[in-house]
Amino acid sequence: MKVRTSADAKSVSSYAARYQRVALMLQGGGALGAYQAGVYQALVEANCFPSWVCGVSIGAINGAIIAGNPREKRVERLQEFWSLVAGRPTWLFERPGNAMREWSSLASSWLTLAVGQPGFFRPRTINPWLLASDVTGATSFYESSELRQTLLRLVDFERLNGGETRLAVGAVNVSSGNNVFFDTAKERLTAEHIMASGALPPALPMVKIGEDFYWDGGIVSNTPLEYLLDQDEDLSTLVFQVDLFSARGAVPRQMSQVIARQKDITYSSRTRQVTTSFKRVLSLRRQLADALRRVPANKLRPGERELMQDFEDSGVVNLIHLIYQAKSAEGDTKDYEFSRDSMNDHLQAGYRDTTATFAHPDWFIPPSAEDGISEYDVHRIELPHT
Repeated sequence: MKVRTSADAKSVSSYAARYQRVALMLQGGGALGAYQAGVYQALVEANCFPSWVCGVSIGAINGAIIAGNPREKRVERLQEFWSLVAGRPTWLFERPGNAMREWSSLASSWLTLAVGQPGFFRPRTINPWLLASDVTGATSFYESSELRQTLLRLVDFERLNGGETRLAVGAVNVSSGNNVFFDTAKERLTAEHIMASGALPPALPMVKIGEDFYWDGGIVSNTPLEYLLDQDEDLSTLVFQVDLFSARGAVPRQMSQVIARQKDITYSSRTRQVTTSFKRVLSLRRQLADALRRVPANKLRPGERELMQDFEDSGVVNLIHLIYQAKSAEGDTKDYEFSRDSMNDHLQAGYRDTTATFAHPDWFIPPSAEDGISEYDVHRIELPHT
């Protein structure tokens, strides 16, 4: 997909330069992850390159491809990945704009269940229910060695760990149940770290790293935003939060809609809850700094002067929220429906939503230190979340 860059998009890089950091947060969502590739293409065409990418599940895979390639190759590599995993035709004579799109999507999801996806995963020869404990294949229905080969081919892990673009991916420790983030700022990442972030049970096998086993981070938290906001770096940050499930939605009227809505609620990022908590913390920090300023210098205890300075220098956060809006033909299988038509739809939706966001240059102005954080969503233009 190639679309001419708008004048609004060209100004985004100048707005991004006002921040100390630009971060791209990528939620998990399986086949819906092509939406994130469309978002990133629009950012590239606007000459806006995030310095930190943080992802969960499919967001970790997209993030690794971004961080593990030079800028001029990233969009090409993302498209190569999605053309691979969504390149198998559903019908013998598949064609775009099929009038039976809903049936085509259903057939595509059935095909995924039956034979897996190229370059991603494939079903095990023996059903895990028929295997004894500790036998290879006893804990997942599919095996993901193809994904490892795909990552090694599309991602330069030397570059990924080189520091040009920071990458963090979320996973959950199977034994402790604790959410963890593998971060290139703190450790060296391998293909196994990326696979661990996307190892959703019981479909995919847990991944061993060191002495521990890990599953998909979306089990605990499907968004990396909280991890970014928990960092004690006090940097002004422009955040592109890209979600694949929407917390808002219609009341379901049939069982397939019930399952789809349940997934949306379970895996939506709850971004408003996270940002509300962050704003409350910033307010408390400002109040404490103000209280400490009223204390005579000779009355300050050891460390309180530094604490006051730290709280006064808290960086502001501007969050641009991009949320995929599911189409009426998509049901409860949308996260494992990998047809070419759906992939293209998701790519275009991500690109379209991002360029529509660029049409609001005032959204990119840093919030005041008093506000601390602002939030904007192109699908809720009537509410400039601040």
